Amino acid sequence: MPSMLQQPDQIDEADFVSDIVAKDYRTAVIFWKYDIDFCCGGRLPLEKACLARDLNLQSVKHELEQVIQQGSVAYSLKYSEWNLDFLMDYIVHVHHAFLKTTLPLFGIRIQEFGARHEGKYRYLPELIDIFRKLEMEIWPHLSQEEEIAFPYIRQMEYAYNNKEAYAGLLVRTLSKPVEELIKHNHRLMTEYLKRIREITGNYTAPVNACITHKAVYTLLGEIDRDLSQHLHLENDILLPKAIAMEKELRLLVG
Repeated sequence: MPSMLQQPDQIDEADFVSDIVAKDYRTAVIFWKYDIDFCCGGRLPLEKACLARDLNLQSVKHELEQVIQQGSVAYSLKYSEWNLDFLMDYIVHVHHAFLKTTLPLFGIRIQEFGARHEGKYRYLPELIDIFRKLEMEIWPHLSQEEEIAFPYIRQMEYAYNNKEAYAGLLVRTLSKPVEELIKHNHRLMTEYLKRIREITGNYTAPVNACITHKAVYTLLGEIDRDLSQHLHLENDILLPKAIAMEKELRLLVG
């Protein structure tokens, strides 16, 4: 039995795998990563499940506890007060990193889930198709931001803050494609997220859903919340500030 002194975000090696996921469905990502069954065959204690896979128990426990400890502190941060360079670093190291870590594994698992259950839940083929389209929009979006948009905005902010002589010419030659590129991708991703919410009833699993079904819905909700916050930071803070900065710099060259 788990220790009476066990903290809410701590996991005991005697906890059953299925119980860990039932208490926090986000932990499914870690079990999927190590191919540990937590659904119908998940009635193994964590210690035995790790032993069966020849995994380091303490490492797996640490990863699970990290997932559980992720709170909502990000939503209380004062993003609008940050300079653009710091805000872009945050977007890359938090939101881009989350998507790069989560999407490849989740994409495989949702396909497997759909193949097993689409006969029972007729909406699953559309859900998987929309998720695939969303994922196909996300990957080039991340690359375009990291390789084109963000480097340009960093150059512009540096030139603006340091009153560099070339600043006006910089925004005159590079700005427009970046703005159009980001807004186009954002619009499509927002539409896909809206349809996923409609299909899943805002990520509410059916009453008779298995633990994998609930985990898939919960993790879809996590992707939605993270991506929505990501797009908010860009649409409502980063882009308006960058565009206002551009307008000022354009005045330097008439």
